[in-house]
Order: sequence, then structure tokens, then C-alpha cells
Amino acid sequence: MGREAEHVRVLAIDTALGACSACVIETGDLHVLSRETIMMERGHAEALLPLVDRVVSPVEGGFGSLNRAAVTIGPGSYTGLRVGIAAARAIGLAAAIPVVGVSTLASYLAPLMASDARRLLAAAVDARHGQVYVQAVAPGGRTIIPAGLMPVRDVVRLLGSGPVVLAGSGATMLAAECWSQGIEASVLEAPLAPDIVWVARIGALANPAHALPKPLYLRGPDAKPQENARIPRQ
Repeated sequence: MGREAEHVRVLAIDTALGACSACVIETGDLHVLSRETIMMERGHAEALLPLVDRVVSPVEGGFGSLNRAAVTIGPGSYTGLRVGIAAARAIGLAAAIPVVGVSTLASYLAPLMASDARRLLAAAVDARHGQVYVQAVAPGGRTIIPAGLMPVRDVVRLLGSGPVVLAGSGATMLAAECWSQGIEASVLEAPLAPDIVWVARIGALANPAHALPKPLYLRGPDAKPQENARIPRQ
């Protein structure tokens, strides 16, 4: 079996939340060839392409050696998602490789499931106003809360009696609500963005026909047109 069948090089990009990240991994031994993460709330558009160039340049063969690109599709910042997805699509076209989309919540859950799939696990992203983007899986990997936007109290009600292990930027807030309800909860990690290597690992396994690089917003924009302020048509 040749190298192409055994080892696939994946470029992963994440600009969905509080970081600008990229990495290149090679499947088979899941070797991380290059990676870089800059924590930032804004400025992804200016930082991303130079960062990607720094990550890919040291890799033997450069962009021409890549077999796939993966990008976080949300939930996350509207602007951040557009920046990352547009860059990944452009790289895919230029390098003639497939581009797959990876959920931010799945990227948070994956390392939890890899370390202990016997516990109730949940990933949460702070959506503000007492809400979180959330996804939860029962022991064994069965989904009990599909990816969605919910008030924190509703999430805790659906999680049941626990105990639950939480990850993500909204994990601490969700844990506090669990504790207030007498539910055992632990925060394994609460980073502002998922581990970019896990984005690449999920992307390596994703089916390009189904994991499309399209934004997963999970809610509409906050800004809405003012009906009363419209100028009547002549």
C-alpha cells in the first residue's frame, strides 16, 4: 500500500471563537507536522493567512503535499466563521483538495470521548445572555442533547442527575448552574477555542460529501431590520 493510502496530510484551520489556529497532521501515526495558535477575540482576517503560511511552509512539499483541509464551521463568531471557511475553500480550490467542515462542539467533545467514553460528557460554548451552544453525549457515545442553542437552566434539566464532565468556553458557567442544582459536575478544560489538532483529526475522518464547509450558526443574527423604519416603495 502506498503512502497516499496510508498517510493523509490534513491542514486544519480554526477562527470560530477566541483563537486563530492552524496545524498540519499526517494520519496513520497522527503525527503533528506543524501547528500555531494565537489567542485573539478579533483580527482573525488579518492574522489567518500569514499564520497558515507559517504553519505550512516548514512542511515538506508545502501546500502541494496536502490531501485535505478541515475548518471549524461553528457555532462561533459570524465574522470568524466567514474568515476561516473562505480561507479553507480558497486553499482547497488552489490545491485541488477536498475541504470538510468540523463542528466546534464536536472538537471540544472529541478529546473527552477519547479519554473516557464511560461518563456523561458535554461541550458548551458561551452564547451570552444566559445561553450556551451545547452538545452532550451519554456513556458509550449516544447523543442526549444534539447541537443547539439553549438557556443554561434547560441544559442542566436535560443532563439529569449527572455526574457530568464539561469542556468548552461555556463549561464553567454550565458547571456553576449544575452545582446550584446539586448536580455533580467537573470542568475538564474551558479553553476559549478547541484544540486545533483535534479539529484536524476529526477532519481526517469526515466524509467530504456530508461534512460540508458551511457555517453552522445555530441561531439567527442579533441585528434585524426595523420594520417601522423602512422607506415605503414608490
